[in-house]
Amino acid sequence: MTFPITSIADLKAAGFDDIIDVRSPSEFAEDHLPGAINLPVLSDEQRAVVGTIYVQTSRLEARKLGAALVSRNVADHIDAYFADKPGSYRPLVYCWRGGQRSGSMGLILKQIGWRAEVLEGGYRTYRRLVSKTLYEDTFPWKLVLLDGNTGCAKTDILKSMDDPHVQVVDLEGLARHRGSVFGGFVDAPQPSQKAFETALMDAFSALDPSRPVMVEAESSKIGQLLVPPTLWKAMQGAPRIQLSAPLDERADYLTRAYSDIVADPTRLDGIIDRLQGLHSYEVLQNWRQLAASGALRGLAAALMQDHYDAAYSRQRARSDVQVHELSVERLDDAGIAETVRDVAAIATRITAT
Repeated sequence: MTFPITSIADLKAAGFDDIIDVRSPSEFAEDHLPGAINLPVLSDEQRAVVGTIYVQTSRLEARKLGAALVSRNVADHIDAYFADKPGSYRPLVYCWRGGQRSGSMGLILKQIGWRAEVLEGGYRTYRRLVSKTLYEDTFPWKLVLLDGNTGCAKTDILKSMDDPHVQVVDLEGLARHRGSVFGGFVDAPQPSQKAFETALMDAFSALDPSRPVMVEAESSKIGQLLVPPTLWKAMQGAPRIQLSAPLDERADYLTRAYSDIVADPTRLDGIIDRLQGLHSYEVLQNWRQLAASGALRGLAAALMQDHYDAAYSRQRARSDVQVHELSVERLDDAGIAETVRDVAAIATRITAT
């Protein structure tokens, strides 16, 4: 039995016990449906061998080998992953296009007695729905951007947002990129572009379009990932809450928030190296001397004052959207908590209909 979807909501509402991706590990790693597990019916190596035989020898020989390999691999999964599944078990199975790989797994699971269904059109159908929302349709969520110079604690403010009237999507978290003054230094590799878009779609589709959604103001790229066109267009036209804070507070915040980076000389050198060609030799040498001497707070302040503040000012000068300014005096825990309340109140007010 195939399971058709015409929207992301169809998949979320179906309530399957598992979503099983039977594609090869490399296909799964590039992107997969949210929450899916990978039980490949062909490994990457096996898939390559079958494909070579298909092209160089014959379709029949390729299908014979493929069927044998799939049967053995499915048997292994039944002995392992499926061993303790109850009779009521209801999984959704998919491959690239809803063809032989998912069909084989789905058929065997149904023959055993489980209520397995195969995603009609496979991953390709889901990917088309994601692309339609992020590349073609008008973005349906009401965005509010949280903006401000580097070190204004924007990420922590959004992560601390607990107002029931305001929703949050952490773009940097989904992109696995710390952004800002430490852009390019990540805790884990960034996802593929497709996986980033799937994560975006999963996050936004869980939200209420009638309530504001706060995101951090970003450029059109977060690390190596592009913000998809319809989201980027919505961000460009969205109202902004512009934070400002004293330079010394921002420097203190950065040294606390990114202590693992500012305490690593190699990472600091990398940050400074990326800015060569944008500043004079004297400015770069001053930064390096501050880093070498362990004057981390001074380095953070100098980087913001000499580079990042000016860059943000130029970027904001090109924007003609509605801006609501909010001055923040403290960026310690108490100051951030107070700012969270102020930001939530402004976001609710400016999106009220």
